Amino acid sequence: MRRFTLIAVPYVWLLVLFLVPFIIVFKISLSDTALAIPPYTPTLDFSSGWEGIRNFFAGLDFENFKFLTTDDLYWKAYLSSLQIAAISTVLSLLVGYPIAYGMAQAPDEWRPTLMMLIILPFWTSFLIRVYSWMGILSNEGFLNQFLLWTGIISEPLLILNTNTAVYIGIVYTYLPFMILPIYAALEKLDISLLEAAEDLGCSRLTAFWLITIPLSKQGIIAGCFLVFIPALGEFVIPSLLGGSQTLMIGKVLFEEFFSNRDWPVASAVAVILLLILIIPIVLFQRNEQKQREAEG
Repeated sequence: MRRFTLIAVPYVWLLVLFLVPFIIVFKISLSDTALAIPPYTPTLDFSSGWEGIRNFFAGLDFENFKFLTTDDLYWKAYLSSLQIAAISTVLSLLVGYPIAYGMAQAPDEWRPTLMMLIILPFWTSFLIRVYSWMGILSNEGFLNQFLLWTGIISEPLLILNTNTAVYIGIVYTYLPFMILPIYAALEKLDISLLEAAEDLGCSRLTAFWLITIPLSKQGIIAGCFLVFIPALGEFVIPSLLGGSQTLMIGKVLFEEFFSNRDWPVASAVAVILLLILIIPIVLFQRNEQKQREAEG
C-alpha cells in the first residue's frame, strides 16, 4: 500500500495538471469558431450522453490542424522558435560552462556564496527582471549611455526590439538552469584524473578536452534541455524585448487567443507545440535514466 501511494502521487499530479488540461485544449482544437462566450462551438457534448459522443466521432475532423499547414505564419513561427531556442541554448552553454567551471574550482568556503549569487535573481520577479532589460537596452538606456561615454560608439546602438535583445533576455533568464547542472557534474570531478593526464604528457587544454568535458557531459545535456524546452515556448521575453519582426510561437498563441479570439486554432497551435516539446522531454528523461543506471 505504501509503494502504491508513493507511485500514485506523481501520477495524480500529472493527471490533474497535464493530462486533463491537454484533453481540454485538444477538445477545443477540434471545435469550430463562433461569435459567442466562449468563442467556439463544442463538437463534443457530454450532456447528450453516448449520442453526443457518437456524433462527435462521426463528424470528427481536423480542419484547424489542416489550416495551420496552409498559412505560412504558423510553420515560420515554429521554425523561428526552434532557431531562437537553439541559439539561446548554445549561447547559454558558452557563457554558463566557464562560470560553472570556475565555481567548481573555487575554494570550498566560497562555493555557497557563489551558488547564492547564481540563485539570487530568482528572488526577484521574472517580469521585473525583463522590464529592467528594456531600460538597459533602449536607445537612451544604460548600455548605450555607457558606450557613448567611453567613446566606443558615436551613436546609440539599436538593440531593443530586435532578436539580439531576445537572445540577451533568454540567456540572462535561463542561465542558472545551465550553470547548476554543469556545476553539479564538475563538483564531483576527480582532480587526480587531470593530474594523471598531465603526468602522462597531456597539456592542461588537452586534459580539459579529453577528461573534464566528457565527465561533465551529463550536466551539459541536462542544462541544454532545461534551457531549450522553456525557451521554445517563451512569450514574455519576445513580447517585451523583441520587435514586430521577432516571430515566436508563444506570441502567435497569445494573439490567437486574446486578439483574434480564435480559440480552436490557438488550441491546435498549442497541441502541436506540446507534441514538439515532448521530444526533448522524452530524450531528457532517457538521458536521466541512463545516468541513474550508470551510477547504480
